[in-house]
Amino acid sequence: MERTFAMVKPDGVRRGLSGVILDRFIRKGYRVVGLKQLVISRELAEQHYAEHRERPFFGELVEFITSGPVVAMALEGEGAIAGLRTMMGATNPKDATPGTIRADFATTIGENIIHGSANADDAARELGLFFSDAELLK
Repeated sequence: MERTFAMVKPDGVRRGLSGVILDRFIRKGYRVVGLKQLVISRELAEQHYAEHRERPFFGELVEFITSGPVVAMALEGEGAIAGLRTMMGATNPKDATPGTIRADFATTIGENIIHGSANADDAARELGLFFSDAELLK
């Protein structure tokens, strides 16, 4: 079993898509082992996007992700990291395959509804940022 992190971003929460997205993951067979809604602090946002700190869009990422509530999810299943990435679709919704979350719901690359861990190292780091061990189901 593999664990990964996913997050419905403020645009998705604002549009009431959290339940629809969570339902897709559950129907695909992933187990929810952690779930919470929160407003991300600037400090947490900067830690979450630390690998982009030197990029020109870093400030925009931090501003957007702290602009409203998000829904953080810890999900578990066989091949969960790659599976969720496939379900999310390309970062730019214009390039996303029809039927993926971003193709179905996202409008722009800057407001693309969802985040998911890119690899096992990112998943471990992001799960640790958003969930304590006590908050995750065993």
